[in-house]
Amino acid sequence: MSALFVSGNIRLHSGMQSDWKIECDALDEHDWMTLAHLIAERVMFSYVEGVPNGGICLATCLQPYQSAEGPLLIVDDVCTTGASLERQRGGRDAVGYVVFARGGLPAWARALFTLDAHEEG
Repeated sequence: MSALFVSGNIRLHSGMQSDWKIECDALDEHDWMTLAHLIAERVMFSYVEGVPNGGICLATCLQPYQSAEGPLLIVDDVCTTGASLERQRGGRDAVGYVVFARGGLPAWARALFTLDAHEEG
């Protein structure tokens, strides 16, 4: 089993360099289903889309929670800059949710777990 937190000289998906990263490939199906449940308790939505690649599994786990009402929900595993979320949104009305935020989130998105940006700096 791989580690959820990995240290080293790492280039993140955002292109930024870091001395650590969150490796969500370490999460199993049960973990993803539990995380989906936690998100579904916090937001009502009518349709869900996952940001490739990290948000696809989460979006699949969230599909049973779709309702007849609510906005589009865009999900991802980790947010560093918010650029991937914004690309997926494409200017549409949506709410966003990520599992881990290690940087700035767009105003329309929330995170289950957030790293204090001041601490990272």
